[in-house]
Amino acid sequence: MTIHRLSAFTCTLLALPLALLANNATAQSKSSKNACSEPNPTQLCNASNTCGSASTPCEVDVKRTADGASSTASTENAKSNALFCVKAGTTVIWKSTSKNIGFVVDPGPTSPFEPAGAIIGGSDRSVSVVAKTAGCYKYSAGACMSGAIYGMCKETSGEVIVISGN
Repeated sequence: MTIHRLSAFTCTLLALPLALLANNATAQSKSSKNACSEPNPTQLCNASNTCGSASTPCEVDVKRTADGASSTASTENAKSNALFCVKAGTTVIWKSTSKNIGFVVDPGPTSPFEPAGAIIGGSDRSVSVVAKTAGCYKYSAGACMSGAIYGMCKETSGEVIVISGN
């Protein structure tokens, strides 16, 4: 019997379709109570959930957990899958501090980040993007273990608010 092992990067490429499909399914299955459905979501931003600054990047740790996946921003009261805010112009570093994890973050069709599109990385490859467009955005994140077999990839969803840089 031959066992094939996949690198974290290869695993993320395989998880991309999962993340893209999960983004639509998760957005539809979430309850109606979420930040992006609020009339003025920027009012939810405060010092404890705002990440990074013009001189300090915001780091978001994407992990594969026992029962799913999580994304945790480096905020004062960091909680997995919690809403976080960044000011426009802030560099956001997507990474995984877990060993042998690959991830795909799908910010959706109207990405607030530059460069736009899927963010593909892993424990051996962090990815930097810059928050550009103010607004409230939903994203999905898929995480896979290197050498994963069927069912070892999981996904989560979250929300980020990009605050105007004024």
